[in-house]
Amino acid sequence: MSDAIRRELPKVYEPAAVEKRIYALWQDGGYFGARPFAKNEDGSARKPFTIVIPPPNVTGQLHMGHALDETWQDVLIRFKRMQGFETLWVPGTDHAGIATQIKLEEHLRKTEGLTRYDLGREKFVERVWEWKREYGSRIVEQLKSLGSSCDWSRERFTMDEGLSRAVREVFVRLYEKGLIYKGNRIINWCPMCRTALSDAEVEYSEKLGHLWHIRYPVKDSDEYLVVATTRPETMLGDTAVAVNPEDKRYSHLIGKTVILPLVGRELPIIADEYVDMEFGTGCVKITPCHDPNDFEVGKRHGLEEVLVLDEKAVVNENGGVYQGLERYEARKKIVEDLEKGGYLVKVEDHNHNVGECYRCGNTVEPITSDQWFVKMKPLAGPAVEIVKSGKIKFVPERFTKNYINWMEGTRDWCISRQLWWGHRIPAFYCDDCGHMHVSREDITECEKCGSVNIRQDEDVLDTWFSSALWPFSTLGWPDRTDDLDYFFPTDVLVTGYDIIGFWVSRMIFSSVEHMGKEPFHTVLIHGLVRDAQGRKMSKSLGNGIDPMEVIEYYGADALRMALLIGNSPGNDMRFSDEKIESMRNFANKLWNASRYVLMNLSIDEIKLPETLRPEDKWILSRYNELVGEVTSNMEKYEIGLAAQKLYEFLWETYCDWYIELTKQRLYSGGDDKRNAEKVLAYVLAGTLKLLHPFMPFITEEIWQSLPGEKTALIVAKWPEYDCSLDFADIEGDVESVMSAIRLIRNRRAEMNVPPSKKASVQLLTEKREIFESMMDSFCRLAYASEVVFLDSPPAELRGYTTAATDDTRIFIPMSQLVDAQKEIERLERELARAEKDLQAVSRKLQNEGFLTKAPAEVVASEREKEKSIISVIEKIKENLEALR
Repeated sequence: MSDAIRRELPKVYEPAAVEKRIYALWQDGGYFGARPFAKNEDGSARKPFTIVIPPPNVTGQLHMGHALDETWQDVLIRFKRMQGFETLWVPGTDHAGIATQIKLEEHLRKTEGLTRYDLGREKFVERVWEWKREYGSRIVEQLKSLGSSCDWSRERFTMDEGLSRAVREVFVRLYEKGLIYKGNRIINWCPMCRTALSDAEVEYSEKLGHLWHIRYPVKDSDEYLVVATTRPETMLGDTAVAVNPEDKRYSHLIGKTVILPLVGRELPIIADEYVDMEFGTGCVKITPCHDPNDFEVGKRHGLEEVLVLDEKAVVNENGGVYQGLERYEARKKIVEDLEKGGYLVKVEDHNHNVGECYRCGNTVEPITSDQWFVKMKPLAGPAVEIVKSGKIKFVPERFTKNYINWMEGTRDWCISRQLWWGHRIPAFYCDDCGHMHVSREDITECEKCGSVNIRQDEDVLDTWFSSALWPFSTLGWPDRTDDLDYFFPTDVLVTGYDIIGFWVSRMIFSSVEHMGKEPFHTVLIHGLVRDAQGRKMSKSLGNGIDPMEVIEYYGADALRMALLIGNSPGNDMRFSDEKIESMRNFANKLWNASRYVLMNLSIDEIKLPETLRPEDKWILSRYNELVGEVTSNMEKYEIGLAAQKLYEFLWETYCDWYIELTKQRLYSGGDDKRNAEKVLAYVLAGTLKLLHPFMPFITEEIWQSLPGEKTALIVAKWPEYDCSLDFADIEGDVESVMSAIRLIRNRRAEMNVPPSKKASVQLLTEKREIFESMMDSFCRLAYASEVVFLDSPPAELRGYTTAATDDTRIFIPMSQLVDAQKEIERLERELARAEKDLQAVSRKLQNEGFLTKAPAEVVASEREKEKSIISVIEKIKENLEALR
């Protein structure tokens, strides 16, 4: 007997003691690494399978969303690795411009009482790099704790040297093609973060506000126009009032002017089809610098642009007497002055969508500003077509519509950010002649006049600009590398539905533009992880769950299974203590069953015996079906369904049934014992392979204790469906025996009969042969003192408890199970209680007030309760009838 056979599993599974050791085994074995143009043992080319990790923020911490995202990816990578693909999972982190800068600024303020301006740009950026070096590895180590089998030798960072070069290359290429430009346009501005935001970085929610109706007098006339606004402070920047050219109410006023209340500026009355005649009064104030629609109207009519708010959302010098007031203070003062001046017609409550910064939650201000933009229309078209052509598929398919709607409705992308941390825009200005030069390399001398008074643009690029290049920049682009030639396009992108606009769309158009092909063929979408009540996890609710605490207490495998089972692509999932405890119990069940099997093995290799008993054929047939179904589920990205099937097979089919069916044989000795050992070991080994992508640590630990020479489980061959293990007929026969056992045990449990009390079991069945071949197991599991096969039912059924499956009728003498008189008394008490409960429920369901006022689900629950009680009463009466 080899050392591997003699190695006994400890009595209790301790994840903390196992996981670090197993992870080191994988890393030391080089199992995470990938080689471009790898060959199979027969010399044939090995197919690649590539995933790039959605890079988490470099100074962030693992949260439940990350844990779900990385678990799905690791399941796919481990599955494909075992299928023989050359798998590459590229890890890395994102510099996360706004998030990281805000975090460090807050740290400086709290610990040193400093702002970034106290340090200056250069020293502040140095401090961010120090912060990154100190905390940047934290989330990587947390990913390893989860079991992530990334190729860590290829770890990338969005601001490392290679990716920074890729960013510059893309910027310059797009600029040279006229697809990047600098312009003064309306943008989203966050006064708290003090930077521009793209449309994707603004989150809208419905808020209760007000609609102020304001009278604008027509010059040299008794007439006036009434406009309505939710932001009266922006009226300081009005440069026109617009009406619809078809609106006869105002046709005589087009071309005249109104006087801007409180300011006195004359505003032209213009005609534009943008105005909805049916909404409000049909008159709209036009504020080009503070509303995106007004900005477009202003461009069409050549209107003056008056910016009245600064970067802190404080009224600037264009606001006259209101200069220096914060926007909401200005609003209050302006409304007061409008009322005093007789300009305020009325104020209405009004629900409207308010845009908020996705980072800090502050209300965003639309303002005009000099910014850098990507021209989206030429890029969006091909990116839409490649999805419509089927080269990229979304799973679930319904998210294709989300993507296409986003791309077809997208505006030019504002890519400049007023930050210090990030990829600095490679535009250089000559202070002497004013020439601007965009360059791949830093400029020290003006190409036009030769001056050395050169300064680089102060702004940095949107974080998502570099993330958009992730699928190909991480593989070496713009250089032509072996990694790029072999592993690109990648295969599957796993991500949440909340960043389809932020990230997925930008990766697709960037790849189509720069690589001429799709970045991946499948976008696998998952939902959010919510708490047990279905609420989004947040600091404010205090309902967040730290995955690292879960791993420490329950183990990584339990966390992974809790995130997988019951989860389907595109849907949010609920996470609860009960679920994680259930998965910890499953891990313990697997451990204990494996320990029992290993303790009873005397074989030195795993292979099937030549002679199989019916229960052996049954388990092998069920296992074979499992192989086919789980493989199919995985290929269709039905990861949660595959996990559920493995859970049910291991717990119910293998542990609760097959191990129980073979116990007598393991104690018997001889060939029958060895044959049972071989089947137990074969199915256990195969199921460990199937379960490995889901629960990698515990499966690898058990695998290492199995008999025989073998490689690590992480690179073991994935099982394949085997037609020779299809025993469908015998499978049905064995399940007939199991159904009979199940019914007998249930009936005994209902009557509180202890296992020690054996009874004669009489069977009327078409399947006598299978019962006879499994007689030892049947008697032991059905607590039968003997089995009598009948040709017809007993002439008198009184005194028997009966049950029936599809093909077998069961008769057991009641006198052998219970004291008849005592059982009658017990059942009569149960019947009285059940009838009392039925009366209470029936009264409630006959109450019209309850039926009309109670929620539908409560009424439905009561109806189900009524059905259940009626069923119980019928069963009690049936048992009483048998006893009397």
